[in-house]
Amino acid sequence: MADQHSREKVEREGSTLGGRVKRYARVGRAVGGLAVELAGKRYFGRELDRARHAHELAAALGGLKGPLMKVAQLLSTIPDALPREYVAELSTLQANAPPMGWPFVKRRMAAELGPDWQTKFRSFEQTAARAASLGQVHRATSLGGEALACKLQYPEMSSTVEADLRQLKLVFAIYERTDKAISTKNIHAEIAERLREELDYDREARHMRLYGAMLAEEAGVEVPKVMPKLSTRRLLTMTWLEGTPLMESRSWPLEKRNRIAHNMFRAWYVPFYFYGIIHGDPHLGNYTVRPDGTVNLLDFGCIRVFHSRFVQGVIDLYFALRDDNEALAVHAYETWGFKNLNREMVDTLNMWAHFVYAPLMEDRKRQIEETNSGVYGARVAEKVHRELRRLGGVTPPREFVLMDRAAIGLGSVFLHLAAEINWHRLFHELIRGFDERALAKRQRAALEREKLPLPS
Repeated sequence: MADQHSREKVEREGSTLGGRVKRYARVGRAVGGLAVELAGKRYFGRELDRARHAHELAAALGGLKGPLMKVAQLLSTIPDALPREYVAELSTLQANAPPMGWPFVKRRMAAELGPDWQTKFRSFEQTAARAASLGQVHRATSLGGEALACKLQYPEMSSTVEADLRQLKLVFAIYERTDKAISTKNIHAEIAERLREELDYDREARHMRLYGAMLAEEAGVEVPKVMPKLSTRRLLTMTWLEGTPLMESRSWPLEKRNRIAHNMFRAWYVPFYFYGIIHGDPHLGNYTVRPDGTVNLLDFGCIRVFHSRFVQGVIDLYFALRDDNEALAVHAYETWGFKNLNREMVDTLNMWAHFVYAPLMEDRKRQIEETNSGVYGARVAEKVHRELRRLGGVTPPREFVLMDRAAIGLGSVFLHLAAEINWHRLFHELIRGFDERALAKRQRAALEREKLPLPS
């Protein structure tokens, strides 16, 4: 009964002007509270209770649908984008918020497929199989008997995205007043562009077909097939892929967990090193696994396309770190878009790079982090943060944001799996014979086939 009441309340608030005003007011009060406390610290010497305020902010956002929950997921794996107290609280937000009820679903489906929409399915489950930040997924069956997943976007999400991005910009601005180690300008710009793209399910359908083509030869990866006649800009219907949440596979035998990790590595990095394209959101809800270790990729809203020179820079930095080649490291960072580099700044950036690249450096089987915990990475991040602050701060290039996110997010998955793999050999298999011009040619052909834009 309580769940039903919660669903009805969320639906009412999400679909009325008054409800949206209340929603933004709750967030605004939480953000405003942070501003007041920071001002108190700055002007009156009062100590800021970050942990308490982070808890209050998470409580204010916890009942909301919308992109702030996606932002929380994203920020939780970008080192130093927000203070760790905030990341810890925001990452506890439930991505599976209460789904919208059946009356809402019927109205939304009729708006997308017409009043006779139910005749286009053999069956359509009234209760959502999954509810997330921008929409919810319903199981269905096609007229031909094929199992389907129907991803239905919540109403008026465009205005919600813009409102939430304004709130996020304010949070970032307040944070930078007290800590200038990391400029958040490009982080916000990158998040904003990717979130706006995620609202376009027609674009996501093209991403899905793109990934189906790029991973067609990968036996350990499955991509759903789009059902174009049952899809619109706000409704994406695809084949249903059966699988188990990844966290449930942690008790599986090591051999099977290694297979999952191998397939995940290939699923993310074959598109990157062969096409300059990466899935920017390795969130646990975006894939499932099969008993044989096959990985099902389920969500294609957050996709990043890179210039071939950026991919070359990733490879160059690997060899720069391996060979202690400072000039090549500087060249790699400048290729990515880092500016005003001096020796101390390069040394500091290398500190983080050594941590990220470490599993690729040793030609042996090993866990992704041999302490089997995230504590070491957190210590490295804190040390890098202190040095960046001492040196006057750095502005990460936009392209760097999701690349770093993917590397750290996948590392977290491999950490959960406690997989033991020769990461060095996996990496070298992908970069052997790398040719920047050949990548650019493959990328152009793949993107043009799906009418997707080339990197600007």
